Amino acid sequence: MSKVVIVGGGIIGMFTAWYLTEAGFSVTIIDKGDLRDNCSIGNAGMLVPSHIIPLASPGIISKGLRWMLSSTSPFYIHPRLDRRLLQWCMHFYRAATPQHVAHSIPYLKNLSLLSKSLYLDFAADHPETELKQDGLLMLYKTPEGAHEEKQFALLARQQGLEAEILSPQDVQRLEPNLDLDVLGAVFFPGDAHLNPAALSACLHRLLLDKGVSMVSHLEVLDFISAGRSITAVVTDKGDVATDHLIVCAGSWSGEVARKLQLNLPMLGGKGYSFVVDNDPTIQRPTILTEERVAVTPYGDKVRFGGTMEITPANRHINMKRVQGIHASIGRYYTNFRCNMPQKEDVWSGLRPCSPDGLPYIGYTRRWNNVLFGTGHSMMGVSLAPATGKLLAEQLLHRKESVLIDAFSPDRYHQASYQLLK
Repeated sequence: MSKVVIVGGGIIGMFTAWYLTEAGFSVTIIDKGDLRDNCSIGNAGMLVPSHIIPLASPGIISKGLRWMLSSTSPFYIHPRLDRRLLQWCMHFYRAATPQHVAHSIPYLKNLSLLSKSLYLDFAADHPETELKQDGLLMLYKTPEGAHEEKQFALLARQQGLEAEILSPQDVQRLEPNLDLDVLGAVFFPGDAHLNPAALSACLHRLLLDKGVSMVSHLEVLDFISAGRSITAVVTDKGDVATDHLIVCAGSWSGEVARKLQLNLPMLGGKGYSFVVDNDPTIQRPTILTEERVAVTPYGDKVRFGGTMEITPANRHINMKRVQGIHASIGRYYTNFRCNMPQKEDVWSGLRPCSPDGLPYIGYTRRWNNVLFGTGHSMMGVSLAPATGKLLAEQLLHRKESVLIDAFSPDRYHQASYQLLK
């Protein structure tokens, strides 16, 4: 039985292990953390086939420059003299073009639709994940926001997705408990959401039942190779032998790639979330579009989350960013009152951000037995099962369920590895 070592025990790594064990592989997951506190558990839990535009898009450059001037804005790059940051920003700028967006849309759409289909199958057998198909509201307050979201709705329709443009009265009928201050919304009925913490706990239990070895607090120091194959992972607690290596290490994947002599541009995009009582009751998952705040109701609780803070890899909580999320709530829901959360009640996590806004999925040419499944930015939960299934298909040398050439881990091959050393 072939042995696979997966570096990274988040949702991507666990779904990859799930499909590999179904195919008969012996799987070991190793993680530098405790395997129960990953970036995904504080995620909004949205499954969003509607999100077909990559983060690197033309409008984000001008918006990002404006947002950089505000300490409470949705987007921020922590300025510092760092070659990797400069390289990432250069690639991001080059990718933020209409041509890149047009090229990326079909890849992201097909990946998302595959993922949602797999989630529906998984949730049918595991209702504890609390998957609900309540759609997604994109609320907007300003004429600029209205124009952008309506244009996006038209684009989504051209791609075969359902998108409804709603008046304030239409939105009020979907959210009867709220006093709304909005110009309208776009509604995507095909989107869904689930409880990411419940999903993570469910997968953890199922994988242990299937005999997957899950080892926490294990730091990757290096790799042992024979020719063009990795034969073992060198950790701070000993070597772990393997026939195949899959890197699903989230925002740390770039660092792991450098140990494999690969250039995989990656930065951590820090996000924050907090949970409060859902009173008055918000019924639909929502994005407050101008503020880039995600709203996910879970019965008598609701999670608010947002910000994209490109920052050094740490879990420090910047409460000014949290204040920005908190302040946005009353601007859309004028009768929803909640206290500013205490620092100890705020969750933060680092999303793995590639500079072109596309994930890295599949084999690298540098090694015969190394694959990557990372770089999903804010879409990790949404795209996890599709990524895991595609990696299993690649390892089995089967035809992939969707085209993945745009997700190649080698797409920055031209950049010199030596610059990163």
